[in-house]
Amino acid sequence: MIQAPPVEKSTTRSGGLLLAIVLLGQFLAVLNVNIVNVATPTIEADLHSSGAGLQMIVAGYTITYAVLLITGARVGDLFGYRNAFLTGLALFTLTTLGCGLAPSTGWLVAFRFAQGAGAALMMPQVLTLIQHNYQGEARGRALGLWSAVVSGGIVVGQALGGILLGFGAGWRIVFLVLVPVGALLLLAGLKVLPADQGGGRAGLDPLGLVTLSAAVLLFIVPLVLGRDLGWPLWGWASMALSLVMFAVFVQVERWVTARGGRPLVDARVLRAPGMRPGLAVLLFGPATWGAFLFTSALHLQGELHLSPLMSGLMLVPCAVAFALVGLAWPKLPQRFQRSLVPVGYVVAAPAYLGLAAASGGGVPYAVLSALIGAGLGVQIAVTNLATQQVESAYAADASGALLTVMQLGQVIGVATVGTLFISLMHGQTGQASFGTAVALAALAVLAGLSSLFLVKAKVSPART
Repeated sequence: MIQAPPVEKSTTRSGGLLLAIVLLGQFLAVLNVNIVNVATPTIEADLHSSGAGLQMIVAGYTITYAVLLITGARVGDLFGYRNAFLTGLALFTLTTLGCGLAPSTGWLVAFRFAQGAGAALMMPQVLTLIQHNYQGEARGRALGLWSAVVSGGIVVGQALGGILLGFGAGWRIVFLVLVPVGALLLLAGLKVLPADQGGGRAGLDPLGLVTLSAAVLLFIVPLVLGRDLGWPLWGWASMALSLVMFAVFVQVERWVTARGGRPLVDARVLRAPGMRPGLAVLLFGPATWGAFLFTSALHLQGELHLSPLMSGLMLVPCAVAFALVGLAWPKLPQRFQRSLVPVGYVVAAPAYLGLAAASGGGVPYAVLSALIGAGLGVQIAVTNLATQQVESAYAADASGALLTVMQLGQVIGVATVGTLFISLMHGQTGQASFGTAVALAALAVLAGLSSLFLVKAKVSPART
């Protein structure tokens, strides 16, 4: 087992640099989930992208991040967290450069997929490096900064995209500006990050990874491409086959477990009280979030003709409210943390419906977006409640499963609600806004209903 370094390690100058490097790497990865949303109308005009192309540009990054997240964590366990972080950062930086130089939609989609793979290799190592290099109060401060970086990346992503595009440099700037930052972090990381040998017990489960990836792609790709291709028969067959592949994935995981291996998703984790409703909440809730950010940029810039800067700033209240609730939630009394989770979705659902009436933008739109962000900010509590009764030996597996489903929820939201919005966008005035608002509200209701089962899950004193 890797022994934690002594406490004084975190008080040295290199300890401070270590924290800065890993948190900036985390910040770049989180930033890239949202920064591209504001740029989608500009990309569409420059590369003549179809609606399906835009959805894949946004979702491609999240797809690979979602399906490779658990594998990325295990690569660090096997080959060393430093090696995994730096390799992921190098891949992320190179593919970000590729995104900025992409000559076509197809190339941009390909680089976004590869960029997500770099993030999936880099991001799981951040918490582990913090845990292995900081102790006591220093670790608490580091974890607090980690949480702030995750929330801050959401806020900055929305604003920075609009600000950069406001300079008139074109959409490529949102990627190219991050390349020198990534390169500097890589050089600093080679000198500062402590070496570790890896050699952990976790296996990679390649068969599980292949079947899960196939199941996700068989569902997402035809859903995204279907509208532009006239909903061909092969698309429906592919989505049906994805259900078969999900069933195959379940059987593969059982087989790996029976052989004494380490599956991507352990069935014993899913049997813990709270995990299954938690997974449902983190599927439906983030689906509304991803779809809202994607469709809002198209609506604000395409239908209301706002500048990219104004479009980005219009969504800042939503991201700020999301971050503030997420940061404040752990400070609430324990008796309120559980019971108020469904309230978040009670707030978000009618706010989504209100977007149809506030489709003209302005202050009403900004206020409703803030309510949406505040409502969805309870998702940090969902993660905590869902893992509350998972045995400590499976804590990492449970967190990985929840984070994977959360990312896939965003992808599904962009693919489904995004397709609905694009299909209605060229119809009667307000039709797209109304249809999208109803779909988002329905997903929020499903998340809220699932959260009722989560908060009612019995708490075992032995595992809290």
